[in-house]
Amino acid sequence: MQEKLGTEEFTPQEIEQLLWKAADILRGAVRPEGYGNYILPLLFFKRLSDVYLEEYQALLKKFGSEEIAAKKFHRFLIPEGCLWDDIRRFSQNLGQKLNDTLAQIAKSNPLLDGVINRADFNKQDEIPQDRLIRLVEHFSQVKLGNADATPDILGNVYEYLLKKFNEVAPKRAGEFYTPREVVRAMVGVLAPDEGCEIYDPCCGSGGMLIESHYHLLKNRKDPKKLFLHGQEINGDTWAIAMMNVMLHDMEAELHQGDSFADPKFIVGSALKKFDIVIANPMWNQDGYKSLMESDQFGRFVYGIASNSSADWGWIQHMLSSLKPRGRMGIVLDQGALFRGDAEGKIRKQIVENDLVECVVALPEKLFYNTGAPGCLIFLNKNKPSERREKIIFIYAAKGFEKLKNMNRLQDENVERIVKTYQGFTDVEKYAKIVNLDTIRDNDYNLSVTRYADVFDEEELVDVSRVWRELNTLGQERQLIDERLEEFLKELGYER
Repeated sequence: MQEKLGTEEFTPQEIEQLLWKAADILRGAVRPEGYGNYILPLLFFKRLSDVYLEEYQALLKKFGSEEIAAKKFHRFLIPEGCLWDDIRRFSQNLGQKLNDTLAQIAKSNPLLDGVINRADFNKQDEIPQDRLIRLVEHFSQVKLGNADATPDILGNVYEYLLKKFNEVAPKRAGEFYTPREVVRAMVGVLAPDEGCEIYDPCCGSGGMLIESHYHLLKNRKDPKKLFLHGQEINGDTWAIAMMNVMLHDMEAELHQGDSFADPKFIVGSALKKFDIVIANPMWNQDGYKSLMESDQFGRFVYGIASNSSADWGWIQHMLSSLKPRGRMGIVLDQGALFRGDAEGKIRKQIVENDLVECVVALPEKLFYNTGAPGCLIFLNKNKPSERREKIIFIYAAKGFEKLKNMNRLQDENVERIVKTYQGFTDVEKYAKIVNLDTIRDNDYNLSVTRYADVFDEEELVDVSRVWRELNTLGQERQLIDERLEEFLKELGYER
């Protein structure tokens, strides 16, 4: 790929090609699930370096001072000797040089500490130095400043690369990536607006917060007036979320830690409250029962979930993080809609408190780490009067594009989910409004197919027509047998 000059921007396809070729350099030497550990921080470093140089040249032209140009008016400072081209001079001990360089950048920018300097590039048993040199030279072909790749393009490509890594390492995918189409459906239903405070308690790579930002842009509103918050248990994934948000030129408060055991968004001794809470927690997490039993924040007022599945524990954590008029959406497996025992008791109380507003059945094979069909559950602490004591069930399980090994929601499938929720009316073979009395009669089972008639009617069989067809076929067979017997006689064969 030739370096572009001036203000000619890369297309997303060109950057995707560049980044996927970077993965080719590592193939065979680095485990597929480890690609992102090296490519993503290098991409981020290249972006920071190129933007800094771009800003430096503009400031030098404006003020005529190298000191001002080097140290003032930058979002992120790059210390002397720590630019991208500085590391290219090293063909020996490049891994250690990279480690030292990124550590210095993190020291000069506390926001980047633990983000840009998390990977160890000097582990030659994990990333051979010859591959690292080739990787650095590969990225050196292009400029990634603002004149070359706008934040939204580069950020979108960054997510594309995450998706590709998840395809080659699907077991890890569920840790930090929810298919964007599912995220768009959730954000479309929740419809964040200016002034909203949004929280994702298991934010992964930050996709739901980023989609909320772009939802406002698409609706010609100011995303800077959106206040984004997230927490992620996995340190490496948290670092990816931080880089992802920065590459989209967004601001979000993201913390690392377990939202169950150590929630970071606290006001005094209580959980901070948000307008919208949105999440895709790991499904059926086990081992959380004791944390729920000893909870100091009063989150689990509807009951303690079983030790084998924290699904309805997550729902209660999210409800406890909502303002009195707040709304939430969560992705779970469909078993959460009908399982009994402790989960059934919690589900009953939440339904009786008229908090469930919408349930969506999704197609199977949408997610990287499981082929099981998921569902979307939306809860509302302040339903409009016309929706009270009612739930809309949407059967979106048939609307998808079939890919090689997976399925994918298409734009029209996402739009149909959102519009059906907004319209809040019955749709034949797709959606059904159900009152709480009916749900009580069904023992608080929230399975969509329990209420929405989504099955095609069996075609009635015309017995007389079928009999006539069979009779005709019998006659035709008899004629064929007679002709065959004549041919055999002519050839000298007798029965």
